[in-house]
Amino acid sequence: MTEVLSKEQYLAIASRLELRTQAFIDGRFCDALSGKTFTSTNPATGEVLAQIAACDSQDVDVAVAAAKQAFDDGRWHKQSPGARKKVLLRFAQLLEDNAHELAVLESLDSGKPVSECQNVDVPETIHTLRWHAELIDKVYDSTAPTGSGAVTMVVREAIGVVGLVLPWNFPLLMLAWKIGPSLAAGCSIVVKPARETTLTALRVAELAHEAGIPPGVFNITPGGGRDAGEAIGRHMDVAMVSFTGSTDTGRLFLKYASESNLKRVVLELGGKNPAVVMNDCEDLDQVAQYVTAGAFWNMGENCSASSRLIVHKDVKDELLQLIRKHLSDWKLGDPLDPENRLGAMVSKSHFEKVRSYLEYAAEQKLSVFQGGETEAGVFVQPTIIDGVQRDSRLFIEEIFGPVLSVTTFTTLDEAIELANDTVYGLAASAYTGNLRNALRLSREIRAGVVTVNCFGEGDASTPFGGYKESGFGGRDKSIWAHDQYTELKTIWIDAS
Repeated sequence: MTEVLSKEQYLAIASRLELRTQAFIDGRFCDALSGKTFTSTNPATGEVLAQIAACDSQDVDVAVAAAKQAFDDGRWHKQSPGARKKVLLRFAQLLEDNAHELAVLESLDSGKPVSECQNVDVPETIHTLRWHAELIDKVYDSTAPTGSGAVTMVVREAIGVVGLVLPWNFPLLMLAWKIGPSLAAGCSIVVKPARETTLTALRVAELAHEAGIPPGVFNITPGGGRDAGEAIGRHMDVAMVSFTGSTDTGRLFLKYASESNLKRVVLELGGKNPAVVMNDCEDLDQVAQYVTAGAFWNMGENCSASSRLIVHKDVKDELLQLIRKHLSDWKLGDPLDPENRLGAMVSKSHFEKVRSYLEYAAEQKLSVFQGGETEAGVFVQPTIIDGVQRDSRLFIEEIFGPVLSVTTFTTLDEAIELANDTVYGLAASAYTGNLRNALRLSREIRAGVVTVNCFGEGDASTPFGGYKESGFGGRDKSIWAHDQYTELKTIWIDAS
């Protein structure tokens, strides 16, 4: 973990940043062929940060052609596993050497608190790259038991050119989750960052090139979803797309694949994640700390956020008071002040979406236990709404903001039914002091990640993805992520 600086030091870094604003294709920065740009804005202040190259299908064609050429001539995937590992480890070290700059860039571009960027996003990005780099020469192919008449090998081969389409809530970390296994596998990549958060991806591409990743292997095409994203999804020379974002947009990538080359599609999508709290917890204050973090970390702009508190009626009142107590440590304000743990919503449009749910709660005369207000700019107070029923929009819809809905239960069966009463199935948390309850909750809640007596997403070694409408086709993180960037080949050699 890199040392957290003072607000004055972060402001000084921000004042001398040199922003990369062009696309990065075939090892160099370049303007969009159309000459068009879009505006990148600091959501916390409204200040214009830069005009970014607005790529479209023409630019995607150029980037994919460069990536395909790089793949076809083998400049990356034909290097030995040890050679690729050495480059990726050098890449990770360059990220570490520039950790403060990356933390400030991430905070300015997204409205995230710089302390979170410094303590979580940047070090986890570096760790993810190192983890996948170290795995390169430790994944073995296999032979099949075909007898003495043949030799059969089952080998993995890089799938080819892959498109990586990123969300705006964890720009650096989601980039790492995708480039780590794809580059380790030997793929060439075309990355489309979210329009709202492009700056760190461009800087990372520059550092990748400096580390020795060959031209054409790592390309960045900034732009809108309809312009650059769809072009990647429909491109006949893109063999696979990994997308993280909304469920509605994820459906489009399946459509693009079906109407083009049937490329492989891996989707990590939305969530409406339950935190189930039983009345037998050993330390309710500790539970309150985890629920607070689960609901409000990253301003609730987190697909695995604990947005539904499903709590036993006997402990609800005490738990809510404890959550309120811990929220006093979650200061809301200037993201570049490391004292603040809550920053701005990522954009004005997203702020309006989140505010609409606060207005809905007021219209429905629901009980606002905490917060419920917005502040100047695009800041939303951490909000707790009590008495939410299962037919409420607050129970059903992904808000993606700092809003926690509270629903009570009386029996374990009812708790499981409420937890599973959603089209999503990304993550869940279960809090109990009873081993039987813990096992039943963790096995019967339909979600890709279930934590018991804690909140989190595992680590680099554990797969992340969802059931139902929260995911499709594969997982991010872990050794399983490598499978989706490779093809399995059977080689049968007749020895008879």
